[in-house]
Amino acid sequence: MDNSSDLSFSELKEFLDLKAAQYEQAAFIQEDPILLPHRFQKKEDIEIVAFLVATISWGKRQSIIKSGERLLEILGPEPLSYVLTYQDGTCPQFVHRTFNTTDLNGFLLGLKHCYQNGGLEVAFANSSPLLEMCILSFREKFIPFLNPRTLKHVANPSTGSASKRLIMFLRWMCRPAKNGVDFGLWTAISPAQLMIPLDVHTGNISRKLGILKRTQNDWKANEELQAFCQKLDPKDPAKYDFALFGLGIYENF
Repeated sequence: MDNSSDLSFSELKEFLDLKAAQYEQAAFIQEDPILLPHRFQKKEDIEIVAFLVATISWGKRQSIIKSGERLLEILGPEPLSYVLTYQDGTCPQFVHRTFNTTDLNGFLLGLKHCYQNGGLEVAFANSSPLLEMCILSFREKFIPFLNPRTLKHVANPSTGSASKRLIMFLRWMCRPAKNGVDFGLWTAISPAQLMIPLDVHTGNISRKLGILKRTQNDWKANEELQAFCQKLDPKDPAKYDFALFGLGIYENF
């Protein structure tokens, strides 16, 4: 489909709905970092593993999964118990690209604080319908426990960051557990509020389809893409992440 940007709105919706359904399948998660939190049953254990795996999700997926396996070795069979009993400075050696032991130590302390005060869902909860405000609410509670060098690993939409990894984590938590992919664990954030995790590939495919005009992959691009996807499906705009991702990874679109 070379002239996708020339499609009518209804044709584009039909095409993207088809691709979203095609790629939102459990068979595809065996090659995706989301497979790691799927090994757990307890809500809090899933949240912790998903949050940390999403945090290190940059680079090749095989490398992310390998580093994620190391995280699971550290967290053990009961991640919530590990987090709640974690003591500052006791983190085993860990490195994934620029995320290292110091960073993981801070993240574990931040998670401990969150779970001592209602949990991660409460930390992200905000009365505003804007996803930006939910992320900022979380940052306010989380970042006091971080080393200054670790702050770069917690995206800040108010400075224009596309915040891809946090948005991906929120998709995992908030979209319904349809077809065994996302978890549907949270109700504090509605699927209607979600955005598509925006990276170079997703951005390029969106522009090729004519659904994103902005050339930078930043928060304003998130808002533009979200607005279009909300026209396609007001209740579940983030489902089109599967369409864009599948077109890029499996179809070299």
